[in-house]
Amino acid sequence: MHWIHRALLALATWLCAAAAGAQASCPPAPQPFTLELFKQAAPHARDRGLLWALGKDGRTSYLYGTLHVGRARWMAPGPGLKQALQATQVLALELDPLDENIQRELAGGIAKVKRTLTLPTLRRLQAAWAAACLPPETLVRGAPELQVFDLMIADAMREGLSPLYGSELLLSMTAKGLGHKVVSLETVPQQLEALLAKDDAEAEGFVLDTLEDLEQGKGRTMVLKTAEVWEQGDLAELERYAQWCECVDTENERKLLKRLLDDRNPGLADSVDRLHMQGKPVLAAVGALHLPGPGGMVALLEKKGYAVRRVH
Repeated sequence: MHWIHRALLALATWLCAAAAGAQASCPPAPQPFTLELFKQAAPHARDRGLLWALGKDGRTSYLYGTLHVGRARWMAPGPGLKQALQATQVLALELDPLDENIQRELAGGIAKVKRTLTLPTLRRLQAAWAAACLPPETLVRGAPELQVFDLMIADAMREGLSPLYGSELLLSMTAKGLGHKVVSLETVPQQLEALLAKDDAEAEGFVLDTLEDLEQGKGRTMVLKTAEVWEQGDLAELERYAQWCECVDTENERKLLKRLLDDRNPGLADSVDRLHMQGKPVLAAVGALHLPGPGGMVALLEKKGYAVRRVH
């Protein structure tokens, strides 16, 4: 099951659940944002992910492929990303995770979703939720097709990966520290339209697919490989994502992947172009899976007249 775009929406859940990490069987609580954390990350700073320069009308903007989860030692930008930040004046994210209005709108939109799962599926979800040490009271709110992604993130946290160390948080904090404007390329309703199932049956299918992946260990394997491919900036392997992700095996999974990537890419590319044409160089950062392929953002921006050059 494709999980990566759910990671940012899990922040609130994991902040509430951090105390549970003290139990031996629970995922470890992430290290809090302190000066010490960033000092420890500094010696590990190197270029990760995928970065392109975008030239048009005498200005250079940048397009960066992010990972929505990360490791504590990744919380320092490499030289290429740091140069792109310093050379631009606007940071454009899918959604700014540090925008309190966006956080409230996301939480409110998810809380409004009402789903009815069959009793066996609900009990299976409840058992997995308890095993992951997630707060039981949070399971009764919101959309189960999104909540199962929190279970994937619980697996990732056992391997040292956390949404608290995702690229977007690092970029937003760094850009704001430089005095840059931080904007969102999409709206909350647009993201929720892509993430939410269309009805109860589709939601139940997502839940069952994800639980099966978790029970078979596929979820953790896929998370780790995705993180490795991103860290190495391996574009060729990223282009083969559908061949190894085990996330297009069912009709529900194929629908979700199309909504998350193909259906959103044109709008994201239009937003990047619009910002660039306003006259200030932009660093646009979106999930790395949005970038490759004939329908990816790199190709779409080339069609809009940008001279595109891979930086790293």
